[in-house]
Amino acid sequence: MIKKSKKLVIAGAGEFGEIAYEYFTHDSEYEVVGFTVEPQYKNDDTFLGLPLVSIEEIESQFGLDEVEVHVAITYTKLNRGREKVYNLLKNKGYNFANYISSRAFVWHNVELGENVFIFENNVVQHKCKIGNGVVLWSGNHIGHQSKIGNFCYLSSHVVVSGYCNIGDYCFVGVNAAFADNLTLGANSFVAMSSNVTKSLEGGFVVKGSPAENSKLSALKYMKV
Repeated sequence: MIKKSKKLVIAGAGEFGEIAYEYFTHDSEYEVVGFTVEPQYKNDDTFLGLPLVSIEEIESQFGLDEVEVHVAITYTKLNRGREKVYNLLKNKGYNFANYISSRAFVWHNVELGENVFIFENNVVQHKCKIGNGVVLWSGNHIGHQSKIGNFCYLSSHVVVSGYCNIGDYCFVGVNAAFADNLTLGANSFVAMSSNVTKSLEGGFVVKGSPAENSKLSALKYMKV
């Protein structure tokens, strides 16, 4: 049993909020003591038996010196939903917790941002950089010295080879693969099973094998 030495409030009361509760509770030093959401999403006073408070009122129940927070929101509006709540809490002065699964391999010199969530069976190799608000769902490989930009979401079984640069706000679907030494521009939506073999401009839905930018704007596709 891991000793609980810190207290945590999870921002988000949906499916990911519930998953985050499970992982932090059973595989971290954090004790989850409550949840917070934007006012329009507060439909009850509790979630999973714990207090549910509006972000506007969070300080009245959970002081800055008492808890850390973690924003557990998926890739809504190409990750802008997660960024919006992160910024609301950042501006209030809260510190952010990372979750790194005990069943993930993250090399000692990896640079991690804030509010990172890394599920089981991820491999993050030598000198990688993982930005703020990144979610690595289960079973991905991030090759040595690659960079994952802020507020990206990699689903599962994604392979990012060495020296890649994935721009901010990208979504990467299941089983996508990236060759070495390429750059994917910000605001890209990579469809499942795409094989990215060259650098691509950001802002588009990416699909195919080899993958190309489609004519469809990723921002419009995700209704940003």
